[in-house]
Amino acid sequence: MSHSAKTVKYHEDPNHMDFRFEFARKAIHLSSLLIPLIYCHINRSLALLIITPVTAGFLFVDILKNFVPKVSAWYHGTFDHMLRHHELRKDQIHLNGATWITLSALILIALFPKMIAITAFAMVSVSDTVAAIVGKMFGRHRFGEKSIEGSLGFLVSALLIAALVPHILWPVGVAMALSGTLAEALVIQIKGFKIDDNITVPLTTAIVGLAYYTWFFPSAIDSLMSCP
Repeated sequence: MSHSAKTVKYHEDPNHMDFRFEFARKAIHLSSLLIPLIYCHINRSLALLIITPVTAGFLFVDILKNFVPKVSAWYHGTFDHMLRHHELRKDQIHLNGATWITLSALILIALFPKMIAITAFAMVSVSDTVAAIVGKMFGRHRFGEKSIEGSLGFLVSALLIAALVPHILWPVGVAMALSGTLAEALVIQIKGFKIDDNITVPLTTAIVGLAYYTWFFPSAIDSLMSCP
């Protein structure tokens, strides 16, 4: 099958992606777990000093590809086989997953306690990967672009992450895992612009986690400011 034929097939079925490309995409996605691992060992100021220019670089290229033909040709010629249906469209502005994930890292580091940020980012890095692979391999009961099996994979892995991250109280971890599962399952579009789950999942889980601590365990918030 030619590259152009593959591209057409992606457009016909937004849920279709060859498993090899899905696995490669998620392997890259999983590598973003380095962000919270590194953040655990450095302070917020240094983390922001590192992640801000990285995010700006991804965002700059992502915006240029929508307006500069040479950048667009290079981008689509290099990455089309690993892009989702909405990322392949050239008739509207959109951002790719890598841009969303670095943007979410920037927001989490800037606005949330360290352990909340690390937990939320680990969930989008690991649990979103698990959900995609489980859904691809075993998804039989679909709803929209997702599957029940994939969502269960997200939930189980998110609960495991919450149990492993230090200082995250169990009820808070459960709330974060459940809210992340819901955020990953929903597809949000604003006037045709799709909001990627690489940002809805971590922000939702972080907001829920911080709100839970603020309301029920305010005295424990200080313990979230640094890694043990």
